Amino acid sequence: MTARYVQVSQVLWRVFFLNLIVAVAKITLGLASGSVSVLSDGFHSLTDTASNIVALVGVRIASQPPDDDHPYGHRKFETMASVGILIFLILVLFGVLSAAVARLQSGGAPVITALTFVVMGATFLVNVGVVFYERAAGRRLASEVLLADAHHTTSDLLTSATVIAALVGVRLGYSWLDPVAALVIAGFIGYACWEIFKSSSGILADRFVIPEDAIREIVGGVPKVLGCHHIRTRGSNDFVFLDLHVWMDRDMRLDEAHRLSHVVKDRLMARFPQIKDAIIHIEPPPRDGEDAE
Repeated sequence: MTARYVQVSQVLWRVFFLNLIVAVAKITLGLASGSVSVLSDGFHSLTDTASNIVALVGVRIASQPPDDDHPYGHRKFETMASVGILIFLILVLFGVLSAAVARLQSGGAPVITALTFVVMGATFLVNVGVVFYERAAGRRLASEVLLADAHHTTSDLLTSATVIAALVGVRLGYSWLDPVAALVIAGFIGYACWEIFKSSSGILADRFVIPEDAIREIVGGVPKVLGCHHIRTRGSNDFVFLDLHVWMDRDMRLDEAHRLSHVVKDRLMARFPQIKDAIIHIEPPPRDGEDAE
């Protein structure tokens, strides 16, 4: 666990500095050119740096071992960091919508030069590299916070592409494309919010992680085990807690039933290494016409 969190933190620090450079470049360009779409894109990128800080704090706390107050560990703090990213995105969403509506009402056109396209193109390439790097690291380390942050940066790619297209339109005389592009940016941000919400809410609400049929298949392959029910899994994709009831013959000795329960646990954890702990309750199978309890 310690090595994993160290690696996640290293990735986040590298991405933080890259995002900060991109954000400063876009905001400076937006202020200089008067482009509401570029400025909105810059503030969107600025939240990347803020979300990196939130993620680093979350990862630091999540890496702590279980204690008396948190017997299941601190893993959900990393998920809470993902919620922090979501909150930043929502704030940016409202800011972008407000700026776009204000420009549509007031009118006006930004000043677009060759330097504008050079800066936007360069920051776009930096974000492409960040997305591939962070997504690959997130999958390798099974880290929700890295994957969530990669989602955030992916929205930057989409928004930057939209802004570049809008700037081309402005150069051709269609100044209204600048605030319209900001509205499109709001749509991308909203979609990223929804994706992060689905992922983090499932973990915090203890949504099942491993399908019951997959658990039953492993349990059913253990000799002398008659079946199982009341299967429950919770946690994140890389940190799962499992509990279930297994049926043993009514006449089986307790020590033999106990030994078989460890066989069941070992096979489940070998098949699903993301299971960090499994609690197995031993009971006889229900009689005919009797409901399983």
